[in-house]
Amino acid sequence: MLRDHRLFLREYLRHFHHTGAIAPSSRWLGAALARHVSDGRGGRRVLEVGPGTGAVTRQIVKRLGENDRLDLVELNPTFVAHLRRRFERDPAFAAAADRAQVIHCAIEELPCEQPYDAIVSGLPFNNFSETDVRKILEALRGLMAPGGTLSFFEYVGVRPARALVSGRSEKERLAGIGRALREVLNEREFSRECIWPNLPPAWVHHVRA
Repeated sequence: MLRDHRLFLREYLRHFHHTGAIAPSSRWLGAALARHVSDGRGGRRVLEVGPGTGAVTRQIVKRLGENDRLDLVELNPTFVAHLRRRFERDPAFAAAADRAQVIHCAIEELPCEQPYDAIVSGLPFNNFSETDVRKILEALRGLMAPGGTLSFFEYVGVRPARALVSGRSEKERLAGIGRALREVLNEREFSRECIWPNLPPAWVHHVRA
């Protein structure tokens, strides 16, 4: 775990735009994000976007059924290599290695050969432009099976706090991100939960296709 934290911090310092946090997600946040991975019937296709070092992945693999399939899409090549090693060497991950693959690409580039029943996103939306957020959300919606779920998080109060100390262009960028997320949440959100034991605390949103 300490090794994961060091790796995550190093990549945060090198690639803040895509990493977006100084530490991996807590197990409480991971459990909340993975809440709708399994429905007890099996044969589900699950997608994790932006898994980083695998903190949330650990919670997802716990919930995978024997006939479920997990795809992980990660843009950072260091995290891609780290995740592939975990599926080879970490017993908790290796149990699902024959049903999982780590894909090195942006989510917008992932072909929709077969839709997913559950999608879990760890992407730092507040670090992107409004245009990129809308493109990502559109890509995620296109990957969801009918009745499928999308779970993602945002840190409590971070966007308003950043807006208070930012210039005009940054305020406009953050406001645009807020609009893009609200459009999805107002139309599709069926559940949300606040995870206080996380650094920083986070809202988890659950959206249905």
